[in-house]
Amino acid sequence: MVKKYFRLFLLLIIMVTAIGCQQDDNQEGHKELDNEAVEVSALPEAVVVGLINSHGMEIATATLTEQSEGGVKIILEGDNLPPGEHGFHIHDRGACVPPDFESAGGHYNPTNSKHGFKHPKGPHAGDLENILVKEDGSVYVELEAKLVSLDPDHENTLFTEEGTSLVIHENPDDYISQPAGNAGARIACGVIGE
Repeated sequence: MVKKYFRLFLLLIIMVTAIGCQQDDNQEGHKELDNEAVEVSALPEAVVVGLINSHGMEIATATLTEQSEGGVKIILEGDNLPPGEHGFHIHDRGACVPPDFESAGGHYNPTNSKHGFKHPKGPHAGDLENILVKEDGSVYVELEAKLVSLDPDHENTLFTEEGTSLVIHENPDDYISQPAGNAGARIACGVIGE
């Protein structure tokens, strides 16, 4: 009879221990999920960039969002731009001093690649597709910058010590000429993260 009670007591201890371990595992799982949620929410939901023309007037806004599969989506909306096709790039300095915007530096190129989607050793991380401005001077375009990130810890982050900017050029990018696709003068500029 004593053996029977001892066995029941032992079984009860084993069950209580097993339940306690399972709860600890669940709590650890919740802690890991909470940490992942914190890491994801540390990224900015969206970064809005105002682009100015050579007279200092804001003519466009770009909204940048980190994509779950990698890269950054850019939605560009604007007015009062010259109609036609224009080169559009991410530059490696966070400074937009009109009228020529040379303060924005060259294309963002952390991998030391060649310029252009057509170049066998390209593109720069900051190379983007050309944009098309309508006859009324308005533009709406959605692009993807596949080689960059809004994550400050990513190797190709747009939040560098020098900063980065978006630049619209007067001519289309030919996607191969060095160092900037023969896109001509810089007609609009906006600092990313300002």
